[in-house]
Amino acid sequence: MNHMLKSGLIGLACLFSFNTLADNYTIGTGSQSGTYYPLGGILAKIWSEKIDNFDMRAEVTAASVENTIKVSSKKQLAGIAMGNVVLQAAEGTKPFPRKMDVAPLFALYPNVVQFIVRADSDIHSIQDLKGKKISLGAPGSGTRVSSTNILASLGITDDDIKAQSLNYTATTNAIAAGQIDAGAIVGSIGVGAITELAFTQDIRILSFTPEELEKVSADNASYQAIDVPAESYKGVNEFNAPAVWNILVVNKNMDEDLAYQMTKVAFENMDEINQIISVTKFTTLENMDKLDGVPLHPGAMKYLKEQM
Repeated sequence: MNHMLKSGLIGLACLFSFNTLADNYTIGTGSQSGTYYPLGGILAKIWSEKIDNFDMRAEVTAASVENTIKVSSKKQLAGIAMGNVVLQAAEGTKPFPRKMDVAPLFALYPNVVQFIVRADSDIHSIQDLKGKKISLGAPGSGTRVSSTNILASLGITDDDIKAQSLNYTATTNAIAAGQIDAGAIVGSIGVGAITELAFTQDIRILSFTPEELEKVSADNASYQAIDVPAESYKGVNEFNAPAVWNILVVNKNMDEDLAYQMTKVAFENMDEINQIISVTKFTTLENMDKLDGVPLHPGAMKYLKEQM
């Protein structure tokens, strides 16, 4: 083969290979038993179908903290994370060692802090958790950050409990087996792990008192009180709990046009997303900028201003 032609073909192959890699992206989600994973999957599918030269897949991760770090370090194009975690990342406060390059693309839906116990448990209040064996969530997860922060704001530290570090599925399995006394899951109402547990076990979800909710909100500005009606899970009582918005987070230095396209395509196809992930009924233009303290990515803000 002509040397010049051969060199040209090799160069073209390398360029094609680079572009193929450059256009393959991931969105960080959470465990497969939570809401993040299927939501990330449908977003990835829609973006891949509707944006030219764009291919994305959902990646199982430890959720909020891991996703935020990977987005900041450009190991993921996007990630789903709790708003309080994104705020801590932007500010460079624990568990982050420094300020992270993050920006919200848009707010998704509120996550509710749910402390689960078996129905026959002697734990009836948040204060009753003292001295008990409790799963606070997997390391690197928003559940772990949120449950620890909330208990601390109510005067309950790791020294007061026997803390376990389990993901959603391991938490509910351990509750069912009587291996732990309580477990925290910070997720949407109707999250799969609790829904499945409620079908096989009689459980309760602890209710926060008005005074506790006020204290949590005072110490953690990202949280707001929410009333959850009875039978949101099979046989489960009405309860009151703090809630924090989930955020679709990207690197703040992401290309503005790509951020604009991703936002535009997501909202233009929100009806399809709603049919699969019902909690995205909260994913509206009015709720896009729910996270105080961290500005929307300029590409997302451009789309929002166009719609106003």
